Amino acid sequence: MGAERPFAIKNIDHVVLHVADLNRAIAFYREVLGCREERRVESLPLVQLRAGSCLIDLVPAADGPRGANMEHFALRIEPFDAEAIAAHLQRHGVAPGEVAVRYGAEGNGPSLYIEDPDGNTVELKGPPA
Repeated sequence: MGAERPFAIKNIDHVVLHVADLNRAIAFYREVLGCREERRVESLPLVQLRAGSCLIDLVPAADGPRGANMEHFALRIEPFDAEAIAAHLQRHGVAPGEVAVRYGAEGNGPSLYIEDPDGNTVELKGPPA
């Protein structure tokens, strides 16, 4: 059956996003989602934000976003209180999507979709049911 794979995927390590306005994107991921800035690489330029055990890398797009960089990425969150999450998002001017049970890395559980300021889709994923 072939050689055994020399690695196993454990979780999302990082996601790189091209953003139109770096400061606006940093504010969104820090204030709305609670990420913290971990480091900056001025020579690239690149800002890395800690999202749990993963990183979200923000890179300025030369002429704004290059269209659809990706379909979406998911952030596992806990607890998942749909009403509290919706109220928080609305306070920040972010429209919460419909809550539904969706499949993720840990199995089926509640989630909703939102968009960041550059139109990237972010799934907020709760614990498995």
